[in-house]
Amino acid sequence: MTKSILLVGVGGQGTILASKLLTIGLMQSGYDVKMSEIHGMSQRGGSVSSQVRYGKRVESPVIELGGADILISFEKMEALRWLEYLRKDGKAVVNDYQINPMPVVSGVADYSDKIGDELAAKVADITFVKAFDEAMALGNPKVLNIVLLGTIVKMMNLTDIDWNAIIAAEVKKNFIELNQKALARGLELV
Repeated sequence: MTKSILLVGVGGQGTILASKLLTIGLMQSGYDVKMSEIHGMSQRGGSVSSQVRYGKRVESPVIELGGADILISFEKMEALRWLEYLRKDGKAVVNDYQINPMPVVSGVADYSDKIGDELAAKVADITFVKAFDEAMALGNPKVLNIVLLGTIVKMMNLTDIDWNAIIAAEVKKNFIELNQKALARGLELV
């Protein structure tokens, strides 16, 4: 049976790197894996999404509406924006963090302080994590993606994969230890 994970965020949050590491780990475990990504205006703070599908045999990298088993959102509004892709019985992990989009920055729109409540009302199995805060506690906000990767690994029961070796092979040498600590912290959060 094919499983589908949708990772969504804002440009610069490391959504694609987290997806890449997840894909490598799943492949090393013997799964057929397909990954697709949409960058949009990611370098300008726009929406970014990555779809990872895995199983014995995966025909398509694309997750249909209502087809994601897990939604991982790096930012609250992005979770709401992509919610229609989550299955009715799907799980969501949402970074309890706000990045103001341009309409909010320019004063044309407001960022609702009720997004968390709205998500909780629509998703039965939802976990909010403060990945940004955890990354800051580790000394670098850029590792929030790896904190979130740790939550995915734990939720999907993929802890038997050598994630530290994958991180060591895929991130810059100076950041290996920090990213490994971020992964460990994410494992503890769920």
